[in-house]
Amino acid sequence: MTDHVLDVRNLQVEFLTDARRVLAVNGINFTLKRGQTLGIVGESGSGKSVTSLAVMGLVPTPGRVTDGEVIFHDLAQDGSPLEPVDLVRLTPEQKRLYRGGQISMIFQEPMSSLNPVYTCGFQLTEAIRQHQNVSQAEARRQAIARLQEVKLLPSDEELRQRYLENLQQLDLGQSLPGEKEVNHHINQQKLAILERYPHELSGGQLQRVMIAMAISCNPDVLIADEPTTALDVTVQATILDLLRELRDIRGMSMIFITHDLGVIAEIADTVAVMYNGKIVESGDVWQIFSDPQHPYTKGLLACRPRLDQTLPYLPTVSDFMEVVTAENGEQAIKEKSPDVLPKVTDEGLEIREKVTDKPSNVVKTSSPLIAVRNLQVGFPVQGVFGATQRYIMAVDGVSFEVYSGETLGLVGESGCGKSTLARTLLRLIQPISGEIQFENQDVTRLKGNRLRQLRREMQIVFQNPYSSLDPRMKIGEAIAEPMLIHRVGGNQKVRRDRVAYLLERVGLNPNWINRYPHEFSGGQRQRVCIARALALNPKFIICDESVSALDVSVQAQVLNLLKEVQAEFNLTYIFISHDLSVVKFMSDRIMVMNKGRIEEIGLAENIYREPEKEYTRQLIASIPTGSLERIQEQQAGRGIAPLSAVRDPWAVN
Repeated sequence: MTDHVLDVRNLQVEFLTDARRVLAVNGINFTLKRGQTLGIVGESGSGKSVTSLAVMGLVPTPGRVTDGEVIFHDLAQDGSPLEPVDLVRLTPEQKRLYRGGQISMIFQEPMSSLNPVYTCGFQLTEAIRQHQNVSQAEARRQAIARLQEVKLLPSDEELRQRYLENLQQLDLGQSLPGEKEVNHHINQQKLAILERYPHELSGGQLQRVMIAMAISCNPDVLIADEPTTALDVTVQATILDLLRELRDIRGMSMIFITHDLGVIAEIADTVAVMYNGKIVESGDVWQIFSDPQHPYTKGLLACRPRLDQTLPYLPTVSDFMEVVTAENGEQAIKEKSPDVLPKVTDEGLEIREKVTDKPSNVVKTSSPLIAVRNLQVGFPVQGVFGATQRYIMAVDGVSFEVYSGETLGLVGESGCGKSTLARTLLRLIQPISGEIQFENQDVTRLKGNRLRQLRREMQIVFQNPYSSLDPRMKIGEAIAEPMLIHRVGGNQKVRRDRVAYLLERVGLNPNWINRYPHEFSGGQRQRVCIARALALNPKFIICDESVSALDVSVQAQVLNLLKEVQAEFNLTYIFISHDLSVVKFMSDRIMVMNKGRIEEIGLAENIYREPEKEYTRQLIASIPTGSLERIQEQQAGRGIAPLSAVRDPWAVN
């Protein structure tokens, strides 16, 4: 019996546009073994997702598979091998029998993958009945079982125990209910989750619904396309744990797609690194991490911030390689000379250029630029007749200070109050009580022109560069708009020159001033947003999850840019993220928030080395490290023989 479940041979996918023919996947080969996980890693546009869509037979028009084979090795009920099937050659009707049944997929964004007008239960039972000849009642029973398997719904025993404990706490002086009443309550709880709509669940809960849907028909192969990218690190860790557990219990094979090699280290057995439609390097996970051969792989490994290193500048992919064009017009990757590569030392990566003169922590010899005292922000819950019944406190009694020239990192899970606090500092949200002092004036009492004047000194870079820019406005107009609103910059020529300077400063071509946002990548759009924030020469900028939606390689470029402009313009930052490793790289001090309150605040290195609160320790433990020790631990847990001790080239002794 073959141990292969999927063989991809010379796969080629092209997209025909009016301008040219684009080879999104260019002759790739890989093998997926039974019960193992293949990690496919690369930047946006490398061809990862198109590869998975080609395997599923879902390549969208005008794309098409022009060459290659996707061989699926199925097994009979008794475990004997069946005749291999080339999925590419099947008719659409035949593909539908395999898709969702033997090969299923978890898509990147669960909110857009689920239909908002149907309940989660309807969509889950629909998938089950599509591939199994079962009744509606049986489909609902299976749906509940799958939701319990992905731990969105507690087991029957846990539901029973919770119900009885709640009754005992109420202490109504009555005897405990009978078995029939208890079972009725348990069934009501289980059915209630099926009646929920997607908007009633969090991102992590929605991803569990998608996983339940994907495993509902017992597939042999599960494709997970960036399933944790939009999630907090703590939720990401639980989803990775769940996927590992399901893989091992069910004996499934998995293709896990991501741009983050740190996540790959947590789950993959073998790795394929994709760049520009090709697999540039592949091998087992230990080999890729301990001895990478291709410069692109080396760049991806180096550009992610690490908690055990303190660097003034993050290496990027361009530090390790350059793309050259041959005489025949084809592009080739050329590794840079060892003389210009970042060097590995015991202190971390030796940086040769772009080092800022900013000290490791800001000396607080003067009064703070911003002082927040007992700030409370709540959202009203209305009663029956429209009157405010109570408040849901998003920020509850927060006090802290930010000094000129420093970066205060703000870290915590989604819903902890980070973004609400940021918007309140800018007076985009009105607080219930408390003080916000900016240069010794109370922001909460300012109105009209005085508030508008203040906003020239305080700017924000939002999380999503795709929704932060008006798609109908040229980027030059978007950058110049703050100058028009605040009537600064003189005439149109002066403003245009200022826009050109800012574009050049953030690493964009000034000649692109008349382009629209859709003509730029995500990283380039975020650079435009940074240029817009700098247009008024502010003193204080809030970066609200400003790199969360970017690839790790692009993220490194934007983080370096933020540090460079901070040194040049003497900026003060509040840098918000759920990823403590990114916050530690950027920050002098770190403030940890949980449920609207400050858990702890201190120097960045101290928060990492000696966290005081259990919540902070959980955040640190949830971050994928990508270390060889972690890989060895995961592989040992899979029953793979212990690996020889090899020094981690990216770690510090």
